[in-house]
Amino acid sequence: MINIGKCRECFFDDYLIDTMHTTAESRVHNPIRRELVIKHDALWEGCGCDFHNFFYDEEYGKYRLYYLGWKLKDDATGSDGIRACYMESCDGIHWEKPNLGLVEYNGSKDNNILLNSQMHPRLDNFMVFKDTNPECKKGEEYKCVLRAEKIVDGNGKACLKCLFSSDGIHFNDGYEITDRGAFDSLNVAFWDEVAKVYRCYFRSNHKVGDRNTDAGMGLEVRDIRYMESKDFKNWSEPRLLDFGNTEDIPLYTNVCQNYYRAPQYVIGFPSRYIERKAWTKNYDELCGKEKRQKRMKGGEPRYGLTVTDCIFMASRDGLNFTKYDEAFMTPGPEFAENWVYGDCYPFRGMLETPSDIPGAEPEISMFAFNNHWMGLDYATDVYRYTIRRDGFVSRHAGATEKLLVTKPFVYDGKSMYANLSTSARGYMYFTVKSKDGETIESCEMFGDSTDKKIGFCDGDIEKLSGREVVLEIRMMDADIYSFRFE
Repeated sequence: MINIGKCRECFFDDYLIDTMHTTAESRVHNPIRRELVIKHDALWEGCGCDFHNFFYDEEYGKYRLYYLGWKLKDDATGSDGIRACYMESCDGIHWEKPNLGLVEYNGSKDNNILLNSQMHPRLDNFMVFKDTNPECKKGEEYKCVLRAEKIVDGNGKACLKCLFSSDGIHFNDGYEITDRGAFDSLNVAFWDEVAKVYRCYFRSNHKVGDRNTDAGMGLEVRDIRYMESKDFKNWSEPRLLDFGNTEDIPLYTNVCQNYYRAPQYVIGFPSRYIERKAWTKNYDELCGKEKRQKRMKGGEPRYGLTVTDCIFMASRDGLNFTKYDEAFMTPGPEFAENWVYGDCYPFRGMLETPSDIPGAEPEISMFAFNNHWMGLDYATDVYRYTIRRDGFVSRHAGATEKLLVTKPFVYDGKSMYANLSTSARGYMYFTVKSKDGETIESCEMFGDSTDKKIGFCDGDIEKLSGREVVLEIRMMDADIYSFRFE
């Protein structure tokens, strides 16, 4: 029996849905691009800046952002190394680059650099989290995972390494976590408060047609691997994420995280790596033609042919994911610096921000950058994106009435609330049916709210609390995103 208690249940998967009797379809929703919030225009930054991750540090009282600073020429060759950098913010929108005085760049330590590729060869990501595990060791409150290099039989080999810090600024060497991967992406680790385990997601690849085979660098399909640990020292064997019977498509970043409003979910926004194999007439008409050709000539053909976008995925166990194959984020309308390899890499992290509409409910803010790989004359620009709370995926009905039916479950509460949106003509009716045949039905519900109290006209929803029930929702011209009991 599924016991949801007072947990918010989102429609990110079919866990709670009776798919045999449900006709309302799943619909992916897209974030809306807002204003420019960060310009990576410092001398030590540049057009290769990427792999951002941030979180709110309650003890510190600020949002803390970690990312890579990387100056890359517009032909995608040559740089002066990769640096791990740091920013902070009081509201998550206005960001500052503090002078840390830690690492020299061009003869000065007046910068926000934490470490560089001279300190950690083959540095290609730098992900930090605040460890809330009650058993966390003193001095290891902030944990970092990064790609590093070790020497095996006289040759360099990439590995995933951890660092530790007591303040989130000064990091001490830790140890190798695994060397079974490629790691040239934002590899992610975090403590899952619900599952009571550390989760780690990192990039690897496998042979075409064989999702279960480890492969070295240079083979066809980029993928995401998963490990877990009770102590951050001893990790399970890396396993390829399981998406069920879906298309085996190259995935790059993952930015996996617990969803803060429903932490029983691990959600991610992996970027899809779409590499077309030859120049066609479409590229003649695509924005940035000259720079695209320059990257192909100076680096590799894929630097001009590849484009990326982003999808949404969700899991309850950290390994088996529901993956949606419609884009969550696209490069958008063409302009001089988009539709490139490096579009749609969302930051890891999100926050609630006020709506631009006075009196409206808060929204989720996310961030992604533009101007990737555009040369030294361009900064990487970071834009804010917004989406409604729980709004990544809904169950939808159009002009014809549809039905959503749940599997049997048990709840705990006196009231029911739903995140719903209808047209003026649209509606929803909520019917709760107990196992022994007792039924309570709502009045007609309409409007647009992320936390609307459901009005039950012919009974008290509290009397079915703790009993096995099924929820049916009749809906027309409407979307439902989540529900909960209180």
